[in-house]
Amino acid sequence: MRRICVVTGSRADYGHLYWLLREIADDPELTLQLVATGSHLSPVHGHTVDRIEADGFPIAARVEMLVAGDTGTAVAKSLGLGVMGLAEAFDRLDPHVIVLLGDRFETLAAASAALMLRRPIAHLHGGEATGGLTDEAIRHGITKMAHLHFAAAEAYARRIAQMGEDPVHIYDHGAPGLDHVTRTPLPDREEIERRLSFTLAAPTFLVTYHPVTLDPAATGREIEALLGALDRFPDARMVFTGVNPDQEHSVVARQLTAFVDRRPDRAIARASLGQVLYLGLMRVADVVVGNSSSGVIEAPAMGVPTVNVGDRQSGRLRAASVIDCPGTTESIEAAIKRALDPAFRGKAEAGESPYGRGNASRRIKDTLKAVPLDGILMKTFQDLGRDG
Repeated sequence: MRRICVVTGSRADYGHLYWLLREIADDPELTLQLVATGSHLSPVHGHTVDRIEADGFPIAARVEMLVAGDTGTAVAKSLGLGVMGLAEAFDRLDPHVIVLLGDRFETLAAASAALMLRRPIAHLHGGEATGGLTDEAIRHGITKMAHLHFAAAEAYARRIAQMGEDPVHIYDHGAPGLDHVTRTPLPDREEIERRLSFTLAAPTFLVTYHPVTLDPAATGREIEALLGALDRFPDARMVFTGVNPDQEHSVVARQLTAFVDRRPDRAIARASLGQVLYLGLMRVADVVVGNSSSGVIEAPAMGVPTVNVGDRQSGRLRAASVIDCPGTTESIEAAIKRALDPAFRGKAEAGESPYGRGNASRRIKDTLKAVPLDGILMKTFQDLGRDG
């Protein structure tokens, strides 16, 4: 049986991987080896490995790697610890293929270890572009280490080929995270209110903001401007989700905590909502606000308007329901007002996501199961022709 090792380092990539994990686990001809690392094992970030186990997935290996602190030095040390721990895990598990998603430093650690152990890497969500982030370089670096590429859109598949990867091993199956829209039963408003112990009322804002890792000064400015804009909507109910363990994450966390503590009647914060509760809340929200990729990928598939702040997601494909705005109070306020306009909401509900229509996980699983692996480690750079 082919052993498929999937590495997850945060609640974000786990949400995208959930249905792929389910597909692999349910296939009698495959063996799932799930490795949990990064913020999954951190109490500060919700210890979300508990959620994974509650979903019924056994953990094949737990790799502690996070060093306390939010400086570049702390992240670099975490990266080094991750390489060591993941190398030991891969050596013990002896997988046929290692599946990685995205562009975070935890994923880079896994790719580096897999490369040195000569294990084929299947990379999801390659070929994408994001501004202002170290993720940009990490994502493209992993593409060059990987052997199988599962792009979330045709434009990204072309970019992977542009980077010299073999088109034979590039697949445009769509974004696996969108499988939640068609396959996952989501809680209704009443259930969400019960689980959060918080009453939702129009308008409801779902807010997620992460650091801009290549410009630390922008992080402080933008979170201050974002909170200033949100305060101009005194009737809104706001649910804030936790911050990634990136550089400057404590700056964001402190300001969010202070904002919520001063407004307990209309704002709450959770380190992690879990994917099902998060998406259920997204479906009933009036607008998604912040700079998370979920506002660009999942929210449009649910017909919910997004206010995307700053450059963190610049370069990604967008649906018409995404409103981009600079990280200033006035710009964010104006964008939220536009998103709340009933005419714009109607436009968002009628739009389509550029990331597919679901069922990507089954197609990815079928490819992982069937693709020949003999000789796959010997990659040859594919030069584009004159017209390429």
